[in-house]
This record gives sequence, C-alpha cells and structure tokens, in this order.
Amino acid sequence: MKKQFNKSLRITKYVIYKETFVDKKEHFWSFVGSFVGIACIAFIQTFYLDKTASIFLIGSFGASSVLVYGAIYSPLAQPRNLIGGHVISALIGVCVYKTVGDIFWLAAPLAVSLSIVAMQITKTLHPPGGATALIAIIGSKKIISLGFFYVLSPVLSGCLILLFTALLFNNITKNRVYPKQSKFIKRIRNID
Repeated sequence: MKKQFNKSLRITKYVIYKETFVDKKEHFWSFVGSFVGIACIAFIQTFYLDKTASIFLIGSFGASSVLVYGAIYSPLAQPRNLIGGHVISALIGVCVYKTVGDIFWLAAPLAVSLSIVAMQITKTLHPPGGATALIAIIGSKKIISLGFFYVLSPVLSGCLILLFTALLFNNITKNRVYPKQSKFIKRIRNID
C-alpha cells in the first residue's frame, strides 16, 4: 500500500512539475503565432465587418488560438478539428437561425447543442465551434445578413488563416511539431 502511494506521489509531482514548467521559447512562439494569426484575421475583417461584428468573430477565433498555438498537441487543436469544428458549427448555426431564429430562447441552445453532437459524430470536436454556432444566432445584423456566406467568410477563411499561421509558427523550432502525427501516419512513414 505504501509503495503504491509513493509511486502515485512521484507521478503526481512529475505531472505537476511538467505542466507548470516555464519554457520561455514555448511561450514566445505561442505569443507570436497567436498574435500574427489574430492580427491577420482582424486586419482582413476590418474591411468586411464593423467593429462590433469583429469582436464576436475574434472571440471564437481567440479560443481557437489558445488551442492551436498554446496546446498544439491536444486532439482538439488539430487541423481537422479546427476547420471541421468551426465550419460544421457555422453551418448548423445558420440553418438553425433560418429555421427558428425568431425564437431566441430555442435557437441559441439548439445551435450550440446540435453543433456539439455534429462535431462528435464527425470527430471534429473543437470547443470554440460552439461559440461560432452561437454567433450565427446572436451576431449583429451584418453577420446575420451574411446567411450561408458566414460559413465561407469569415469562418472558413479565418480558420485557414489560423491554420496557416499555426503550421508556420508551430514548426519553426524542433521542439514544436504541428499537427500532431497520428500513429497511423507514423506507421505509413516507417513503411516507406
């Protein structure tokens, strides 16, 4: 019993140490990548949307930035999840708004809940996608007037900008590799 407790204590100390270890290079590249990604989206969106609308969109992309620049090995931060999660959720959000948009108390939870289930089914779970679905319901008149174009721009275009900058900045150093390679991909590469 005591041996098991000591082993658990050692593992806990290691995990806490590893999770709280300050790596200045890691923080630097997380900052630079997220800054450039969000700056590109904000710059482009200033031409299409007013300041109020930009705040809503950057909110869900800000949460995505935490994942794709700060937690790059998380399954939720991988390209399939980033793009699929946002696009599927945006599509659901627009469909729900067009169907029951007049009934706000129903539209908002329906858009988020359906987007969660759709992301689970398609294995593209990306938590900021829920916010993207909600933005399609609660967004400004400008966002709502975009209709299905909302899915393409700003959602898909913003995801592609975040992905491009993540691929660039997360792979600058040898310590950061993005996207995380699956066991299947590693096996294929070892065969060749």
